[in-house]
Amino acid sequence: MSEPTDIDNDEEEFTEATLIEAIENQIESDNPPAAKATFNKLTLVGVEREEILNLMAHVLAYEIDAMLDEDRAFDTEWYETALRNLPDLPPEKQ
Repeated sequence: MSEPTDIDNDEEEFTEATLIEAIENQIESDNPPAAKATFNKLTLVGVEREEILNLMAHVLAYEIDAMLDEDRAFDTEWYETALRNLPDLPPEKQ
């Protein structure tokens, strides 16, 4: 039987892959427009694709966590602003 840490690692990898897939879909569909704009901006300043996707996935995860914690709808305005502020990440939650 697998150790609990194996399950946690599998869940974490699945979550990360799902978030990155969501970001790639946003970039491809240009929805929201800030996703493609942010990707292009960071590419132009020399940030590697994998790092860009990880940064953007971090912002998406942050907003999803906030949405669930606060029992509210997804805040698209905040999300787009946070994407445009990359590579600066949102502050850590207290």
